[in-house]
Amino acid sequence: MKTKILIIEDEQEIADLERDYLELSDYEVHIENEGDAGLKEALENDYSLVILDLMLPGTDGFDICQEIREKKDIPVIIVSAKKDDIDKIRGLGLGADDYLTKPFSPSELVARVKAHMARYERLLGAGHKPNDIIEIRGLKIDKTARRVYIDGEEKAFTTKEFDLLTFLAENPNHVYTKDELFRTIWGMESIGDIATVTVHIKKIREKIEADTSNPQYIETIWGVGYRFKI
Repeated sequence: MKTKILIIEDEQEIADLERDYLELSDYEVHIENEGDAGLKEALENDYSLVILDLMLPGTDGFDICQEIREKKDIPVIIVSAKKDDIDKIRGLGLGADDYLTKPFSPSELVARVKAHMARYERLLGAGHKPNDIIEIRGLKIDKTARRVYIDGEEKAFTTKEFDLLTFLAENPNHVYTKDELFRTIWGMESIGDIATVTVHIKKIREKIEADTSNPQYIETIWGVGYRFKI
């Protein structure tokens, strides 16, 4: 399978030239000419590297670079007519791996692409591990990144909400009393108010349950405590 590269560039002649040289090096290349479409393509599909212009219609290259870096761990090479150091510093500061100023040699672009691909492959082979993720009926808990998604939409969780949800999801079909949950998550025995468990369960349900009166994930066992249903 060929390595896939995305070019986000509004000047079609430049994009075509970049694509031709990259395809000669056996890469599979896709081109987007607008910022919004390029960002969508980058985030929704699997590419091994992105070549990004800064001055684009719609979302500009700086914003695209930042969005990609927040959500994907792939090389980003900025190719721009902006020659000022401040633009280079800003682009690299937002997470770009390289900055190439137009006009440039297509051969140099290909060489830099190969160098960054090789570096990332070494990093991946030197201990990069996939995120530890729990997925249950539309609920996704990314333990590594400490992020929670429900049907693909990210929900904001406090530290204790995340810890409580994760603990229950990792121990499904087990009924825990409020005291047990309080000791486990808050690390206290007699100090504090176990009512905080009830409050946190309520907040978690509001974020992950379609109908909080009929929860599909965290079930109340009256007179006992809570259980994560699987």
